[in-house]
Amino acid sequence: MNHPAMSFRIQAACSEVIWAVRLNLIWLVFTLAGGVILGIGPATVAAYTLARRHTRNETFQVRPEFWTVYRREFVRASLLVLPAVLVAVVLVGNYLYLSALGPDLGALRIASFVALIALAGAGAYVGPLYAHYDLPLLAYWPKAVQLALLRPASTVILLLALSAIAFATSAAPLLAPLVSFGAWIYLNTWLCQRFFQENEARLHSKGNS
Repeated sequence: MNHPAMSFRIQAACSEVIWAVRLNLIWLVFTLAGGVILGIGPATVAAYTLARRHTRNETFQVRPEFWTVYRREFVRASLLVLPAVLVAVVLVGNYLYLSALGPDLGALRIASFVALIALAGAGAYVGPLYAHYDLPLLAYWPKAVQLALLRPASTVILLLALSAIAFATSAAPLLAPLVSFGAWIYLNTWLCQRFFQENEARLHSKGNS
């Protein structure tokens, strides 16, 4: 066994965990600072922006850079994120309400669950898209839906990653305030960066053929 190489991998893994914890905590602080409703959009966009820079091995100071993006993107980020959050809350509420009413409304309950999965599948692309591409605000969700449909394997990978983090959080609830949101944003960004690179390379190849 190559002990120096193993030690390096362990240190790198620990560094990434610490990064996810820092990202999680600053996301929570700025979300709460905006009273949740006004804070969740810009905090989420700022977290995805910094996560993208981290995956590109850029060096920056987390707090001032987070605050800069949070302030600059406050309105646009709220318009991007809040409608999806409201729809998700309604779908979850419908699912729980219909579940409590018993099996007679099973079809409606399944429909709510499927709609929630579809929203999660498209939503998994939105944050990384916003951080990576400069598009008109109204173009991000249609583009996310397009990617979710055209890249089903990538979408399944993202949903499995989200499910794994959700399961870990439910099994250990203390993970939520410590690392869960930051871990998802970081992993989501890391995966989508690779999906975007593959898609761009494929489109470039077709353009040159």
